[in-house]
Amino acid sequence: MSDSDSVVVIGDALIDEIRDSAGVRELVGGAALNVAVGLRRLGVTTTLIAMVGDDEAGDHIREYLDDHGVALVGSPAPHGSSRAIVQRGPDGEPTYVFNQAARQRSIRFSEAAMQAIHEAGLVVISCFPFDVPSEVEALAQAIRGTRVAIDPNPRSGMLSDRLEFTRGFERLAAGAAIVKVGADDASLLYDGDLDALRARLRHAGAEAVLATAGAAGAVLETDDGIVSAPISRLPGPIVDTVGAGDATLAAVAAGVALDAPHDLEAWRSVLDRAMDVAAATCRAEGGLLRTPESLADADRGVRGS
Repeated sequence: MSDSDSVVVIGDALIDEIRDSAGVRELVGGAALNVAVGLRRLGVTTTLIAMVGDDEAGDHIREYLDDHGVALVGSPAPHGSSRAIVQRGPDGEPTYVFNQAARQRSIRFSEAAMQAIHEAGLVVISCFPFDVPSEVEALAQAIRGTRVAIDPNPRSGMLSDRLEFTRGFERLAAGAAIVKVGADDASLLYDGDLDALRARLRHAGAEAVLATAGAAGAVLETDDGIVSAPISRLPGPIVDTVGAGDATLAAVAAGVALDAPHDLEAWRSVLDRAMDVAAATCRAEGGLLRTPESLADADRGVRGS
């Protein structure tokens, strides 16, 4: 196991095709990609392992990651790059329709991927096909002996077998350094009781569980105790909640990778910072992580394609 403060993120990378009253636009996205870019923006050396096609969409994804300084270890994409059609309602909440590539996503662990995992101090997994036993087994073998952070991040348009997904997710969550779950995860995968899910994962052996509940804030439970934090109040309207959960996970993972919290006050500081980052991210469109310090520069810098 490495003592490096670099992080590897494993999961999805795609194009978000956003459709709303303003028209149609495309942004580079995907939960794992958002976390990887977010970590890099928080000062963490990051590699993303994801399926990216040899097509125009894949070119956009690769260029975006390169612009943000995230290394990509690509997995073969026989159906091309993943795409999500995102419809936003009046309340700003998104619904997703995924193409075949996204629904049949798969990760192959090449020598380059295994080397990156071996050298990382933390491996973050988000939006992985936990309902495919062969994928879970390959992942379990690849990350053996590493510190792991997991966000199940199920999507109803991708989920083929709910019970198999929870089985695969819980298998890997049992020994994880941190597991993030949200109210949507509890509703889609379990009975909707987020507190009970947090307790279930802790009982299963997760070292720490981060439970996010949207406007109700978040709770972080560790061996050192339980801390909670409300949503941070920042200037400006909430523009887009897409990426808020990814930003929260990135901020907590950065805290774990760089600072190694060792008591309850340190965990409280990590959670408070994560809530600030999530609130800032909601002040702009797309999943690109923002910090309160960067809001003044929100109209400058690198954006999605």
